[in-house]
Amino acid sequence: MPRFLTLSDVCEELQISSAQGYALVRSGELPAIQVGGRGQWRVEQTVLDAYIEAKYEQTRQQVARDRSR
Repeated sequence: MPRFLTLSDVCEELQISSAQGYALVRSGELPAIQVGGRGQWRVEQTVLDAYIEAKYEQTRQQVARDRSR
């Protein structure tokens, strides 16, 4: 498994559009780096995994809050 993923790979894994992926990176919600002469975005696999786990936790907390209402 490669250490860094292209933004296209990230979008495919998250099943989101390229515009949504770009927005996540540009907002800083999904940490990424720019590399190369054209400033291609790359996301480290471990960062993506942590992002996904954080979203699971956020969802668990939201569900718990909704249940307690």
